[in-house]
Amino acid sequence: MKNIKSKSKSKVFSLIIGLVILLIFTIIIAVSLGSVKLDLRVVYNVISHKILGFSLDPSIKASAVDIVWQIRLPRVLLGVVTGVGLALGGVVMQATVENPLADPYILGISSGGTLGATFILLIGSRFIHIASRFTTVSFFAFLGALLASILVFKLSSIGGRITPVKLVLSGMIVNLVCLAFSNLMIYLTNDDSAVRSASEWTMGSLTSAKWSNLLIPTAVVFIMIIFFLTQCRVMNTMLLGDEAAITLGVDLHKYRRVYLITSAILTGIIVSSCGLIGFIGLVIPHITRSLVGTDHRINLPVAMLIGGIFLTSTDILARIVLNNMEMPIGIITSVIGAPFFIYIMLKRAYSFGER
Repeated sequence: MKNIKSKSKSKVFSLIIGLVILLIFTIIIAVSLGSVKLDLRVVYNVISHKILGFSLDPSIKASAVDIVWQIRLPRVLLGVVTGVGLALGGVVMQATVENPLADPYILGISSGGTLGATFILLIGSRFIHIASRFTTVSFFAFLGALLASILVFKLSSIGGRITPVKLVLSGMIVNLVCLAFSNLMIYLTNDDSAVRSASEWTMGSLTSAKWSNLLIPTAVVFIMIIFFLTQCRVMNTMLLGDEAAITLGVDLHKYRRVYLITSAILTGIIVSSCGLIGFIGLVIPHITRSLVGTDHRINLPVAMLIGGIFLTSTDILARIVLNNMEMPIGIITSVIGAPFFIYIMLKRAYSFGER
């Protein structure tokens, strides 16, 4: 029995190490590709010079250094952070609402962020100084996402304790209301440029990534990783249902409150940084459950690594699939995610609470 457990742990450890190596390799590939293709040796040399202090090859041009360090690396790292955060949020939300079809946007967070961004782009843009435009839009997107989450929380609390069904229904209501108001503002405005900006926001993009706006989402995602890694036992208990949790002495009502608030903050920060990028929080947890089961001690780290790899790879496609133009990353995640999710539902015969 001990040999079987040790072999299982060894396989999981090997899987995680393999995913870490694949993530690093994907990052280097992503930095090298774009309108100006760079040699992998150049990318590695510039990154090692900037981070580890290694000597820089004199043959490398200053323009190549700027492309790697100032433009592409911040973008790729924001993609990794976003992928990790959305995958983490997906695993947490599916455990919280006990629904394998849930994702971080089930609470109306995405539509709330869209409403906040749309409002400031279409109506409040005339009051924004150009220099602070991105910061203001990000703030209003986060504020909209947070307010939408609070509204869902209040609606699901009506009539007593919060239940998974009430959460899902409340999220659907808030989603519809926020999207209706967003569409109304788009329909009534006469500013074509603002409408285009709002549309680009809803399709998701990493083009605004800079070192200066990478700190906050990275810090928030890191804190959430540490927090939820300490909550694996509780999330495992959630999969057993409320009655089983009561017998084990776990108050799921209290933990759902905490998880909803933290998930709202996590997804709100991500939405404010890069707009709406769908399907990652929905599909990635299914992939990890099919690979390693539903034990969150293993599921969480594997899901986060796969999420980072997936979104980084998707960003590569967004930059190279069309000549001389970039496709919104949210479109690609949907194109890849929707059929893949259908495949999972048709081919994978496992239940949500299966160990």
